[in-house]
Amino acid sequence: MKLLLILIVIIGGMGLSVEAGLLGPLGVAVGDLWATLSIFGVGAILTFLLMLFFSPRDTPSFFQQPGWTLSGGILGVGYVVILTITAPKIGIAMMMISVLAGQVGKSLLIDHFGWLGVERRPVNKQRMIALVFICIALLLIAGGQA
Repeated sequence: MKLLLILIVIIGGMGLSVEAGLLGPLGVAVGDLWATLSIFGVGAILTFLLMLFFSPRDTPSFFQQPGWTLSGGILGVGYVVILTITAPKIGIAMMMISVLAGQVGKSLLIDHFGWLGVERRPVNKQRMIALVFICIALLLIAGGQA
């Protein structure tokens, strides 16, 4: 089951690369913020339809949740604007390995300290080595663009 979930996340990550490839040219054509709005508009409509047909009806109210748990929307906008601006300038591979380095670095901190209510998973030698390899990959990809 865990392997299937990992595969699903890998496929989702592939989707992010495609999204960045679509956003860059769209941002150049219509403007970065219009491109970002289009992604969130289409996403909101699709999410609404999914909720309408597949969401359980007996879940707690959205408005009963702590406000800080909704801050992901702010982070999402920042992330998509960054993708839109940087993809045409540094390329998809460079952008995505940079995203990966940031995600893994921050994720290790969140896991280690149990921030945001997640189960604590202390940083160990293997996790640090993985982060170092990601940073090396970033340097290799960056060097290949010089």
